[in-house]
Amino acid sequence: MSERRARFETPSGIEVARLYAQGDVAPDPVRDLAVPGQFPFTRGVYPTMYRGRLWTMRQYAGFGTAEETNRRYRYLLEQGQTGLSVAFDLPTQMGYDSDHPMSHGEVGRVGVAIDTLEDMRRLFDGIPLEQVSVSMTINATAAVLLALYVALADERGIARDRLSGTVQNDVLKEYIARGTYIFPVEPSLRLVTDIFDFCAREVPRWNSISISGYHIREAGATAAQELAFTFADALEYVQRALGRGLALEAFAPRLSFFFAAHSDLFEEAAKFRAARRLWARLVRERFQGSDEACRLRFHTQTGGVTLTAQQPLNNVVRVAVQALAAVLGGTQSLHTNAYDEALALPTAASAKLALRTQQILAHESGVTETIDPLGGSYYVEALTRALEEKALGYLRRSDELGGAANAIEFFQEEIQRAAYAHQLAVERGERVIVGVNAFREEEGTPRIEQPDYPALEAAQTARLAQLRRHREGRTVARALATVREAARDGANLLPPMIEAVKAEATLGEISDVLREEWGVYRGAA
Repeated sequence: MSERRARFETPSGIEVARLYAQGDVAPDPVRDLAVPGQFPFTRGVYPTMYRGRLWTMRQYAGFGTAEETNRRYRYLLEQGQTGLSVAFDLPTQMGYDSDHPMSHGEVGRVGVAIDTLEDMRRLFDGIPLEQVSVSMTINATAAVLLALYVALADERGIARDRLSGTVQNDVLKEYIARGTYIFPVEPSLRLVTDIFDFCAREVPRWNSISISGYHIREAGATAAQELAFTFADALEYVQRALGRGLALEAFAPRLSFFFAAHSDLFEEAAKFRAARRLWARLVRERFQGSDEACRLRFHTQTGGVTLTAQQPLNNVVRVAVQALAAVLGGTQSLHTNAYDEALALPTAASAKLALRTQQILAHESGVTETIDPLGGSYYVEALTRALEEKALGYLRRSDELGGAANAIEFFQEEIQRAAYAHQLAVERGERVIVGVNAFREEEGTPRIEQPDYPALEAAQTARLAQLRRHREGRTVARALATVREAARDGANLLPPMIEAVKAEATLGEISDVLREEWGVYRGAA
């Protein structure tokens, strides 16, 4: 009997055989698999994995105003969420205050607007920072947002060593795939290592970076490229930190990673298993890291680009499959997208359903009862090895180019090729997207409730104007001068930034000081 296609392959282009047998698994299973909690961590980073503790359940949220976002956080915590994840608007990501001309029309549109310490107070009003893990998706201005968060904790009398969470702080992927960069590459990497240094000394439970394959994948990369380019960036950060004089064991255990989960269940689960093994071997072979330094911990988010505006309820199923892949792959933290996010910001009801998806997986599916339930599957082990080998090929090319900071254009070109190939496959019907190029239905345009963005922007700019009128101008000027001095002389920028935000300097004012000192990134020559 003939088969449906002449060739079956994963989205990464790995050919899928008709049947897998014992000869297809790792040639040295003792070396390649080991046991959970032991190098190379293929089967999990902790000895008990979900039998000891479930993954952290996060829902990414940011809704224009700090008050509205705070309400959503409280609601999600009441529903059983165990960690918060903050989405910031574009002006905040790009270092502009809400009243800057560049911010007009963008305030609050893709996340919360944070200009000042007062905004941070309203964002986390009534939320115990010492009890909740907070992840902030922020890169070019990561140092300023971390400064605001630490300043708020100081104000509340919370010891810095009790704070836990993550600041994304992954600027290389901004140049590669996402675009919310500000400064040239070298000073941006200096800011990254300033955060490494500060967190190691002052905020030891804080993850100083979340090296993000997610946005690389969202730009069109394959699973293998996601692994390779993420780890190339990570290796660059490690080299920079070592060059700064930081000890590997002082910062490597606080590195965290952020991956996407797409819908090819087995390739995605295998990707996470390959990620742990590949990272462990890279750190051991290149830096002689201890087991703790080699341990890869990561957050996962279901694929935003996989959500469809057509037949949006289908996204409930997509998200469940993707979340299952992340759990089978051993993630430490998970965000599940709401089914309506291809249309607008998620409603409270759709966000709750996304959270319930995680809770059903955790408590009803049985997949948490044993560790690495796919381990030993001939197919999954073969995929794990194939993804690792394919990623290593890209990493060798990155090394030949001098590392990630010099390989930005190469990464961009490879992602563009992959995205184009995927789109062609969809248009030809070779890759089926249910409701988009198959099983389509005539649908009306859904009615989407949108916030009153002009009113939101007016209120935010009015708050800024009031702050500027009532703060002590000379104190602000002195604090900003100290930031400028640190930018010039190479001192760690976090301490003066914390003092500046306490003096009521704004995010935009601090960013402007750095623009004046360092300039801005204009793209590859």
